[in-house]
Amino acid sequence: MSPASLLIPPEASTPPAYGAAPSDPSIHELPSAPPCPVESLVIIGSGPAAWTAATYAARAALNPIVYEGEISRDMIPGGQLMWTTEVENFPGFPEGIGGQDLMDRMRAQALRFGTRIVGEEIAKVDFTGHPFRLVTSTEKVVLAASVVIATGARANWLGLPNEERLARIGGGVSACAVCDGALPVFRNRVLAVVGGGDSAMEEASYLAKYASEVVILHRRDSFRASKVMVDRVLQNPKIRVEWNTRVVDVLGDDEITGLRVADVATGTERILEVGGLFVAIGHTPNTGFLDGQVALEPSGYIKMPQPWRTTTSVPGVFAAGDVMDPYYRQAISAAGTGCMAAIEAERWLAEREG
Repeated sequence: MSPASLLIPPEASTPPAYGAAPSDPSIHELPSAPPCPVESLVIIGSGPAAWTAATYAARAALNPIVYEGEISRDMIPGGQLMWTTEVENFPGFPEGIGGQDLMDRMRAQALRFGTRIVGEEIAKVDFTGHPFRLVTSTEKVVLAASVVIATGARANWLGLPNEERLARIGGGVSACAVCDGALPVFRNRVLAVVGGGDSAMEEASYLAKYASEVVILHRRDSFRASKVMVDRVLQNPKIRVEWNTRVVDVLGDDEITGLRVADVATGTERILEVGGLFVAIGHTPNTGFLDGQVALEPSGYIKMPQPWRTTTSVPGVFAAGDVMDPYYRQAISAAGTGCMAAIEAERWLAEREG
């Protein structure tokens, strides 16, 4: 999977599988399954959690198969790291590594041990019986003895064309301060954070370590974040807040040069010069295709009944990575839960056979 193959065609449509909740009323009218073998383990997704789970499962002789997804307008196989030009905090790469390169290496490692990979979405699932029934985007039925869901979560963007374009080319727009804020390109520059919740407060506090100034842009006159987080931000001399302000446009060709912002009350527009933009308005877990087949949190993330475990509400179905983690959302923590999910799947299968 070379970087050239990851270009997103503008005419591509957003798939229903890993996006919003399905609108098809016949979602449970799954095609009848012709006679086919039951896969020991099906892994859904293609980020750090999925490839780590695949490597562990393949080395455990589970003969896993990964459904890595398809290229669409806002999703690509490999997850959010495919939009990250430089990763400096993944262990083992002291000089850093490109996000696409890291994903290519993790994918290649899973292949080395015999993982099978299919470039399709899992569009529908039926976990009410065993073996589980999965249906791909081409209407193929797959039977599985166990499943690891590692479909991740996607950052919520403002919806401005140049915002998403610059994010994809590494032009100074990001949705993760912990991932990117310490990069040289952002150091000693004026950085903007959009948002008003705890995530935005955390992003601003983190960025203040490296930036010359952090400007929080919020479209209301008060934050919805917790008081302790707000107090920490307002007491930081390197952080200032621009209330009742919304971003109208992101400026810059190869890299961001500024923002066109507007006063919410008057509509008056002006230019704010910044060297980076961090969008902190939340993430959306890619769980719409599950359609209630596993228990979810109110936020849409997969509910994990047991702390420090990857078991879901359905025995034999496990979850790993950002799809079940609204807190850390890091490549290394996702990889760790991928390892955990594979080990739990292996042990669960062994207990059933025993």
